[in-house]
Amino acid sequence: QVQLVESGGGLVQPGGSLRLSCAASRSIFRIYTMAWHRQAPGKQRELVAMITSGGYPTYVDSVKGRFTISRDNVKNMVYLQMNSLKPEDTAVYYCNCQSSWGQGTQVTVSS
Repeated sequence: QVQLVESGGGLVQPGGSLRLSCAASRSIFRIYTMAWHRQAPGKQRELVAMITSGGYPTYVDSVKGRFTISRDNVKNMVYLQMNSLKPEDTAVYYCNCQSSWGQGTQVTVSS
């Protein structure tokens, strides 16, 4: 199992940017698809973005054009660059690989 640790969350004003990072404990992660999910208060966890081992990304419609997922297979890292943030992006963001999940990092978008 891969251990995942997220970082980079925080409080940002609408229209601002944040970059989330996810560190994986094992180099084997490079063969797996990685994903970012989020869960807002009172809502179900939802997939935000995913990236294949070869670097092909997909996004949920609500973040297309604003978020960018990327990975560094040498550093065992996955990133989520979030631009033009909206209050509805407020949630706990989780990094995911197969059955492994990070502890989550809080993102709050508010003026």
